[in-house]
Amino acid sequence: MTQKLISEIMARGAEVANQLEKSCSGQAVQAAEMIANSLKAGGKVMFCGNGGSAGDSQHLAAEFVATLDHTKPRAGLAALALTTDSSFITAYSNDFGFEGIFARQIEALGKAGDVLVAISTSGNSKNVVLAAKAAVQKNITVIGMTGNKQGALHDSCDLVISAPSDITMHIQECHIALGHAITAAVEILMAKAQD
Repeated sequence: MTQKLISEIMARGAEVANQLEKSCSGQAVQAAEMIANSLKAGGKVMFCGNGGSAGDSQHLAAEFVATLDHTKPRAGLAALALTTDSSFITAYSNDFGFEGIFARQIEALGKAGDVLVAISTSGNSKNVVLAAKAAVQKNITVIGMTGNKQGALHDSCDLVISAPSDITMHIQECHIALGHAITAAVEILMAKAQD
């Protein structure tokens, strides 16, 4: 039973991954160009999400600030995950509620010309949706990363990249693959801008 379950999960994940290039590569190129244009103009990229998507936010922000391709050293790229400040998150959510934790940070830290990558497998995470709305108010470009169901997040996004699945684990697998591809493309675009 365990072997069968594992085989089914892995086969299903591979099938979704095979669909990813066809369904999302064009949007990934657009996302990379949006982010590179922001960085070239002195902007930054912010990431937010809950649970596994919070982990993805931290992972991808780290790739920008550190480097994705260790064989090609480069300057750090301005990025931050809005999921990491435990003192702020616990203080704000205790006093005002959890739904506003990302929107408040965008209000305080975001500026016009920045990019927000809002990650929600359902597209309906309230705090991510509110973050996207706050970003729109500040003329911050919003890239949503969701699953097949784009949810309410869609309405506040300049671009939505929808992983071709309704199953959370496979959506998250796609988000990391997309994030790595976008980061690699941004690195190339930034290197070209410096030539």
